Amino acid sequence: MNSEVSEKKTIGILYDRIRWEEKEISRRLEERGASVQMIDGKLQVLSLDTPEEAVPAVVLERCVSFYRGLNIASVLEAQGVRMVNSAKVLDICGNKLATSLLLSRHNVPSPKTVVAFSAESALQAIESMGYPCVMKPIVGSWGRQVVPVRDRETAEALIELREQQGDSIQSIFYVQEMINRPPRDIRCITVGENIVASVYRYAPADTWKTNVALGGHTEACPLTRELEDTVLKASRTIGLGVLGVDVMEKQDGQLLVHEVNGTVEFKGAQAATTNSIADKIAQYAISADKEGLAAEPSVREIEAEA
Repeated sequence: MNSEVSEKKTIGILYDRIRWEEKEISRRLEERGASVQMIDGKLQVLSLDTPEEAVPAVVLERCVSFYRGLNIASVLEAQGVRMVNSAKVLDICGNKLATSLLLSRHNVPSPKTVVAFSAESALQAIESMGYPCVMKPIVGSWGRQVVPVRDRETAEALIELREQQGDSIQSIFYVQEMINRPPRDIRCITVGENIVASVYRYAPADTWKTNVALGGHTEACPLTRELEDTVLKASRTIGLGVLGVDVMEKQDGQLLVHEVNGTVEFKGAQAATTNSIADKIAQYAISADKEGLAAEPSVREIEAEA
């Protein structure tokens, strides 16, 4: 048994699809002497009145479905389970608008963003940003529905398409400036106060999206002082935990945080780093209890630092 574990702990892994990441985290937890309890989110029936005694004291939230993971985490957390990440962090990261608001409020450099709340005002929002720009859904991952808008004709077509979907969330039009950057971005993975991986993500030849799920590839990225400071400030602003902080480089070298992921995939990042990301997550979870993890900073503490 690993000497860092004085008594055998059970760590839960909440999932709805078992991917490479969940298998690797489970393996590393067991190597560190912990027991692992896999919790299938699709099968959960949770009472709001009676705590679930069978659920471990610490649970890693790893659901692919944002809403499923968030709501299960909210219930378990209310019953005293230490969730990694917390429901608050998951909620912020799962909503691009909420993330952008926090980053902007606390002076974390990020792309210029405007938001509109109807098809009628969407075109005004896009043209206030100027062409080209990028339209994104406020909830979504893997680059889905992230679309470059290069002219008015494209803007009108996208607005019409969103309107026809009949989904109220599609009536929130989140628009960002398009950054003139190299054909890559930077993914840093933070575990608590530490950056455990820093990689470039390169877009495939036929697209500008760098998501590994869409065919992008990774290479090691030097962790400069500026990058470290920017990423850790973003992580603290969101609330700490296990996070994927995505950064773009402007042509003048300025770094902009454009997304923070609350249930980060890291198979691609692992291919470009020698550190075991899963082991760092396992170590963090094992050390966690109700007092064991670093407390989330208060708004006052963040503002004082800014």
